[in-house]
Amino acid sequence: MGMTEFFENDLRVKAELDALGDLGWYCIGATLWSKNYKLPTSVTDLTDTIKNSDGVILSCTASLHYYDDDDQPTEKSTTAIIHCSFLSYTCTNFQLRKDRCISKISSSHFRRTLHFFNYTLDAKLVELHIGWNLVKPEKVVVDCELPQEAATMVQDLTRIVEGIKKSGCWPDSKWPRISRKTQLVMNAIKQSVDLGCKLVYLTEN
Repeated sequence: MGMTEFFENDLRVKAELDALGDLGWYCIGATLWSKNYKLPTSVTDLTDTIKNSDGVILSCTASLHYYDDDDQPTEKSTTAIIHCSFLSYTCTNFQLRKDRCISKISSSHFRRTLHFFNYTLDAKLVELHIGWNLVKPEKVVVDCELPQEAATMVQDLTRIVEGIKKSGCWPDSKWPRISRKTQLVMNAIKQSVDLGCKLVYLTEN
């Protein structure tokens, strides 16, 4: 009964938001953060997108591709895969993989006063390349002054407003710039969904 009511009436299954707009915002934001907020060269919706009877996205997977220039070989490019869905349990998993290094973060936006991530360095293929010779992951603990990202946002907004009122500072362009880039990527993924998994290119301009 609860799930039926959710899929019929909840704000998150209305056309104005949906899974890509609600959950995808975190996934895209994490990807942009890992690339110092550089826009991907292109995005592609993958084939497992699920919509309800009204055409609202309930589950979506997409790949984001980064190239420094058109002549860069494929093996030196960066690819990010994001998945957001209302059809699975509530959890946020974030992984960074680079050559011989792996970093894993789970449930990154939940309320807590500290967080941790697992960091694995010097991962190598075993003999005959039949698996990975992984060393034990190192657990890195990060203390959080505030319990949730929303509180940090309010604190930062207060700092900006105070600077404008008391010191005549200009508004900080950091967050509008990040929000705009996140929205651009989200729009590109939605466009790829609507075009049937076609490649959509983005530019920094």
